[in-house]
Amino acid sequence: MVLAIVLGALSGVAGVLPLFFGLRMTRRVTDTSNLGHAGALMLGVLLSFAVLFLAAIACVVLARESAVPFVLAEAAVLVASAIGYGVYTFVRK
Repeated sequence: MVLAIVLGALSGVAGVLPLFFGLRMTRRVTDTSNLGHAGALMLGVLLSFAVLFLAAIACVVLARESAVPFVLAEAAVLVASAIGYGVYTFVRK
């Protein structure tokens, strides 16, 4: 169970990375760019969900009894990372 929680936390961190890259892409987008601000963010959200769902499906297929701790750790790290990033950017500015 501890291994499932650790792997879920790592998967949650991997799921947050596309969101951060999407936010960075929005800062580089020009007004005449084909990929607008919303497009860059939506691409980050899509890739984030893909990473999270594929990891959860792999856990269910490989070790069904560890799926609940894996998914809960994945979601907790995803939410904690997003809140931490928001607080960090708020305090920094």
